[in-house]
Amino acid sequence: MTTQPSGTGNLPLPRWAYVPGDPAAANADYETLRQIAALVPPRFGGYVPARHPALRYGITLNDRGYFWEAQEILEAVWAAAPQGGRERILLRACILIATANLRLRMQKPHVAARMLGEALVELEALGLRHAGGDGFADCFPAAALAAVIKDRLGRPQLAKADWVTFAVTGRT
Repeated sequence: MTTQPSGTGNLPLPRWAYVPGDPAAANADYETLRQIAALVPPRFGGYVPARHPALRYGITLNDRGYFWEAQEILEAVWAAAPQGGRERILLRACILIATANLRLRMQKPHVAARMLGEALVELEALGLRHAGGDGFADCFPAAALAAVIKDRLGRPQLAKADWVTFAVTGRT
């Protein structure tokens, strides 16, 4: 039985979380990801709507532990986001976080820390850009997410359990 992410309608979660390089892991659930990627337009006009189903799905994937899959969907949304827009900055940070989470699962804490540091730079750059619209970047709690990342990076060494969710009011 496949569960559905909250706020994304009838979109099923992948049947399993893919971990590259794991000899016991099955291939990624490409069919489910293709269904979601098909929801992304060739280009968003002006901004990426915060409630776009593919965007919400990518966020949900990360927060449920489907890091590789989250990265894939968020990259599709990023590619369609307006050039030079605030959403592209935030989406890049989200992609870096999902990738860092995957590296933590793969027990590569130093790579994960580097990626979280890069995500923090993106979040800080986002804070310097003018806000005030209806896009994803305008309603996302970027400052709270940056604080969570700073907390993680302040630890002596990251562990698998230190992965970062986008629901910053959740676990820390």
